[in-house]
Amino acid sequence: MHQKRLSAPKTYRIPRKIKRWVVKPSPGPHDREAIPLLVMVRDFLELADTAREARKVIGRGEIYVDGIPRKNYKFPVGLFDVVSIPKMELNYRIVFDEKGRYIPIEIDDFDRKLYRINGKTTLKGAKVQLNLFDGTNVPGSDDFKTKDSILLKIPEKEMIQHLRFEEGALVMVTGGQHAGEIGRVKTYKIVRGSAPNLVTIEIEGRDYTTIEDYIFVIGSKDDEKPVIDLGV
Repeated sequence: MHQKRLSAPKTYRIPRKIKRWVVKPSPGPHDREAIPLLVMVRDFLELADTAREARKVIGRGEIYVDGIPRKNYKFPVGLFDVVSIPKMELNYRIVFDEKGRYIPIEIDDFDRKLYRINGKTTLKGAKVQLNLFDGTNVPGSDDFKTKDSILLKIPEKEMIQHLRFEEGALVMVTGGQHAGEIGRVKTYKIVRGSAPNLVTIEIEGRDYTTIEDYIFVIGSKDDEKPVIDLGV
């Protein structure tokens, strides 16, 4: 039930040896790589000097995640989440640094978030539900495919744009040695058996192959840059 600093996920950009323990995120959005809100407030944004101070700030409802005030200091924060402090007029998006660790970057487009479609569910009445990468579910249609991305207005979850997973699409690598790097899809290979399917992408003139789970569409084949501010 506890998390040692030395064994914390590499996405935690924190000192490892000054103390033994670090807060563990509660169940919720994202996977085990998510960062607890307390660590984000204290260590990443440096809005508090101690865990006690950070808990007080969070408990007062002064920290918003994706447009919703969160009072649980263990609330998990992950990739592309928008963390806002309305009183200070500050807004940040969680992205990768050059070492594949999470960092907050200050943004202006804090009213939108990019989601990857991880699956679809057919509900009663033949309605389609899109299952998104951070656990969010929104209504959709058969026009949306897994591995596509959708840009939503937050916190309303209103559709802004649909980005298809296709050849030439602008993508970010979200795992492995090239986590955080941006390139374009060249080929998609379906692998028979239990092995994951493979995607070859071009990054700065060189081709790299990775598994499909590490690919996140951030722009269409016609886009020169991502549809959200990623600090690049």
